Amino acid sequence: MPDAPAPTALPSRTARALAFGAILLAGLCGGLIGYAVTDLQCAGDCGVQTGLGGLAGAVVGALGVAVISVLALRAMAEWPVVERRRADALRGDRS
Repeated sequence: MPDAPAPTALPSRTARALAFGAILLAGLCGGLIGYAVTDLQCAGDCGVQTGLGGLAGAVVGALGVAVISVLALRAMAEWPVVERRRADALRGDRS
């Protein structure tokens, strides 16, 4: 009987690609929001300030979504183990 491949904790490629896309989109939205807020608060020539506001918004938005994405991907990876333990408990296995 051939050996079964070792289970992997990695989520699917699709899930990882969607998480990466969400991080990029959040960075874009955060940058636009940061730029707009800074632009509304500044009068005159404020190119550097609006640029820094956009950069700060992009970083904060991307980091926030990155944390949530990592937590969601880890939960997806752990879910089969939880389901297997639950099924074993229902069958009466204690391993």
